[in-house]
Amino acid sequence: MQILSQMAAVGTWSFSRPAVERMSCMLLAGQNATDVVETVMAEFEDDADTGRHIVGRGGYPNCKGVVECDAAIMEGVPGRFGAVAALRGLLVGDGAEAFAQDLGFTSEANDNMLSHHTATAYREFLEKNQPVSGGHDTIGLIALDLSGNITVGVSTSGAPFKSPGRVGDSPLPGCGLYADHTVGAAAATGDGDKIMCYCPSFHVVQLMKQGSSPSEACHAVLADIQRRIGDDKCFEIGLISLNMKGEVGAASSVEFPYTFWNQGLDSVKELINQPKSLNV
Repeated sequence: MQILSQMAAVGTWSFSRPAVERMSCMLLAGQNATDVVETVMAEFEDDADTGRHIVGRGGYPNCKGVVECDAAIMEGVPGRFGAVAALRGLLVGDGAEAFAQDLGFTSEANDNMLSHHTATAYREFLEKNQPVSGGHDTIGLIALDLSGNITVGVSTSGAPFKSPGRVGDSPLPGCGLYADHTVGAAAATGDGDKIMCYCPSFHVVQLMKQGSSPSEACHAVLADIQRRIGDDKCFEIGLISLNMKGEVGAASSVEFPYTFWNQGLDSVKELINQPKSLNV
């Protein structure tokens, strides 16, 4: 029996609310899920204010002072995936730069990628080796359109003052994101070096394929990770998922706010997942 799709959108962390609001408007206007995620993600990446949340322009640089970004997008249709890693000035590598310039794109100087806030933080890092407080990391967005197309995207400028070339889970399929048009999509946020070892986004989608709800799938994947490494040793991770019915789920090892909209809601809601210990 074919499931009738209900338009929906979800985003990681509280700061994704404007993105999910914009996505809801675009979906209601009949736009394709991939165009919605790509457009809204690009707008967020280009806004220096989101750099405080470790995304795109205005993000924290690596230990050499260079902003390097990771991003990916995946459609539910098999084989439709694209990603970039350690991106400088929105491009990486001589060949990639030449290809992009042929298509009309431009590469920006690193100074244009820093904001006053992150440039100041970098100077403090050099002078005092002072850690960054607050933040968050990846923005993950999932959109489901009325035609049943589901797309997930992630973007991050990575861990503040990371080693040059360091790549986390975000641009890796199955780790930072995964989508399957027969069941739904998932995205991860948190400690990317650890997240990539467990392929949690793929695991969530596979559990939904076996009949789990988005919430059940996210909590089962987190519980599996906690059992394997020890509940008291669990790293920071937040998971969101959306199925083809427009139902949302989340699980996390820390307090994890996320934003959600579907056709049954008048406005975007902010939900908060509280971590649960296996020992409780």
